[in-house]
Amino acid sequence: MKIRLLALGAILSAAALPALAKPVCGNLGSSTKDYRTAMNDVAFLNTVESRHFTEEVEQGVRGASGSVADDLQYTLGHYPNHVRALETVLRMAPRYPAGMLPGAKLPTECFFERAVRAFPDDSKTWLMYARYQYLVGREAQAQSMLEKAVELAPDDVSINYNLGLVYAKQKKFEQALPYAQKAYALQFPLPGLKQMLVNAGKWVEPPAPPEAEQDPAAAPAGADKPATVPELKAEAKPGTQPEPAAPAATPVKP
Repeated sequence: MKIRLLALGAILSAAALPALAKPVCGNLGSSTKDYRTAMNDVAFLNTVESRHFTEEVEQGVRGASGSVADDLQYTLGHYPNHVRALETVLRMAPRYPAGMLPGAKLPTECFFERAVRAFPDDSKTWLMYARYQYLVGREAQAQSMLEKAVELAPDDVSINYNLGLVYAKQKKFEQALPYAQKAYALQFPLPGLKQMLVNAGKWVEPPAPPEAEQDPAAAPAGADKPATVPELKAEAKPGTQPEPAAPAATPVKP
């Protein structure tokens, strides 16, 4: 999956959808399944995706059984933590600043709230919800969710990068540094966070690991890099080079 940058900005009113709870977002159905173990019932997964999560739905272009929102709701109704479906919701959200996708029965934020409510141990759901919060201008909530995510997955490259970026955007450079160092040690490809720290005079190269801890059979340079989830966007400052194009918060496939 290509790496895309999310556009910043208060797309929704900061007062909108303050703290969604079950009465607003609905109870989770009895057929809720964990997308992380979906391959345990691949026949059911294939049925859901072939009928409701087609390529056009994932791209946010056209629904398969109704509107795009209908098919996203069906997919996320069965798999609340379906990361690709959540990515589609996230990329569609800026088109509809009222906070509802056309044809949806629930506010956009509910897709993310239900994901973390169903699977609070899934770091990716917290990352996706944090990205949504950041998108709508709620940096404090995004930070809190990323802190939860990094507790669950301390070595996740995207989570470390995004948490470091949130701290750096608040000029909390000392707090941002260790997450930035870890993200780049894990070969995160975008230079934006490091450049912010360099510009602030706060970047420090991480110490090299002791030889005894290095794996002699480590993969050579050029080996496959870890997959990443689209990250938050750092604003380019005058005189600095903007980051290369990456996943924007435009409609994606659910």
